[in-house]
Amino acid sequence: MKFSRSSGILLHITSLPGKFGIGSLGNEAFEFIDFLSEAEQKIWQILPTGPTGYGDSPYQTFSAFAGNPLLIDLEELHTEGLIEPNHLDLLGESNNEQVDFGRMIKSKYKILRIAYENFEATNEYKSFCEKEKYWLDDFSLFMALKQHFEGKSCKEWDKKLKMRDHSILEDYRDKLKENINFNIFLQYIFFKQWEKVREYANSRNIKIFGDLPIFVAFDSSDAWSNPDIFLLDEEKNPIVVAGVPPDFFSETGQLWGNPLYNWEVLGKKDFKWWIQRFKAALKLVDIVRIDHFRGFAGYWAVPYEEKTAIKGTWEKAPGKKLFTILQNKLGELPIVAEDLGVITDDVLELRDSFNFPGMKILQFAFGSGANNPFLPHNFTENCVVYTGTHDNDTTFGWYKKLPEKEKNYLLEYLQFDGKGICWELLETAWKSKADMAIAPMQDFLCLDSYARMNTPATASGNWQWRVKKDQLTFELAKRIRNLTWDSDR
Repeated sequence: MKFSRSSGILLHITSLPGKFGIGSLGNEAFEFIDFLSEAEQKIWQILPTGPTGYGDSPYQTFSAFAGNPLLIDLEELHTEGLIEPNHLDLLGESNNEQVDFGRMIKSKYKILRIAYENFEATNEYKSFCEKEKYWLDDFSLFMALKQHFEGKSCKEWDKKLKMRDHSILEDYRDKLKENINFNIFLQYIFFKQWEKVREYANSRNIKIFGDLPIFVAFDSSDAWSNPDIFLLDEEKNPIVVAGVPPDFFSETGQLWGNPLYNWEVLGKKDFKWWIQRFKAALKLVDIVRIDHFRGFAGYWAVPYEEKTAIKGTWEKAPGKKLFTILQNKLGELPIVAEDLGVITDDVLELRDSFNFPGMKILQFAFGSGANNPFLPHNFTENCVVYTGTHDNDTTFGWYKKLPEKEKNYLLEYLQFDGKGICWELLETAWKSKADMAIAPMQDFLCLDSYARMNTPATASGNWQWRVKKDQLTFELAKRIRNLTWDSDR
C-alpha cells in the first residue's frame, strides 16, 4: 500500500496520563487524539495491546488476539453503573510518571471483578461472544487456568491439561466457569471501549498505527490451543525457539525463547491462523507494523535446551506465499515492515515485492559514513523515518552519550551547532523524503534517558514511562503543527 505524506507520534496507551496509575481507553485517550488533531498529526502509533505477563512487555503476551484488561477505563464502567465511586478508592489516585504494573494488576482486577459481578449479559455481549468464539473460548479457559494455578506457566500444568485431554478440559470448563466468564467479560469491555477510541480517532482524520509481533509466547493461549502450528515435540515442548545470532551488539546473540512456526502445517491449512490474526489486527488499527519482519523470509532457530543463541541455524519461511494469500483474502495490506538489524537480500526482496515500506532510524545514521542507509539522502519515499523507537534511548539521552566521532559527523552533516538536538532531529525526519515521519512523545518533550520506554535484553524496569497531562500543551501542539506545515506533511 502506498502511504500518503504524513506524520505522527508514538505513544503507547499505558503511557497516557491519568489519575489511576496507568493510561487507559478513557478520557485521556480522547484528549490525546484531540492533541494530535490540534498538532495536525495524522497518525497515532501504539505498541501491541495484548495482555502482558512477566516483565510487562507488550511483545510477550498471553494471546495474539486478546486485549489487555489493564487498559480498560474504570470511569466508563462507573458511567455504565457497573461500579460505584467508592470502588475506585480501591485503586487510589496516582499521577506518577511511571506505571507500577504489580500494583495495577493487584488492585485494578479487584475493581474489574466487581464490575463483572454487576454485569448482565446483553444481546451485544452475546453477539461478541459468538463472533470471537474462534479464539475467545480457548483464551478465557487458558486465563482461568493460569489464575487457578496462581500464574504458573502452562508448561508446569498437569500433563493432561498441557496435552489438552478432552475430558479434563471439559471438567475444568465446568469447574472454572465463573472465572472463564469473567475473562470473557473483560475482553468484551476492552473491545467495546477500543472501538469508541478508534472511531473517534478516525473521525478526526487520525489513523491508529498498531504493532504485530511476528512470534507469540510459549506461555500463551495461541501455543497451548494450536500446538500443531508450532514446532513442538510429543510432550508439547518447543523443539527450537526464536532468537537472533551473535552480532556486534552481543557475542552470544539474543535468545528470545518463542516457539517457532510449523510452516508446513500452516501452509496445508492455507494459513488460516495468520488470516484470522491479520483480520483481527485490522479490526483494531488502520496500519500494522510487523515486528521482526525478516522472520517471514528466514528465521534463526535455536535448539530448545540451549542457554544462548549461538548454536542456531537459519531456516527459510514462506513469506511470499503467505502475503500473497493474505493479499488475495484481505486486499491491499497496510503493512510497515520492521526491517532493522542484519537484513539480507531475501528479506529486501520480500519487502519490496509487496511494496511494504521499511523503517529508517535517525539515531542509527551517523556512525559509518555517507553510505549509511539511515542517512536521509539515502532514503526512498516508501519508508517510515523515526528519530528513535521504543527500543532506543530518548534522542536527548542518546545524544549525550554519543561518541565524539559520531557527534562530529552529525554536526557536520546537519550543519548544526549542537543546541536543541531533539527538534533538530525532528525537523530532519519531518523534512526528509520519507512518506511517513514518526517520533516518540519523549522526543517532542526533549526528555532525558529516564523517560526511555525499553532497554532490550533487560528483564525489568521497562514499559513504565508516562506523559504528564500538563506536558501536552497548546504551545507544544502549535510547534508540532508549524513543523508539519513547513514540512508539507
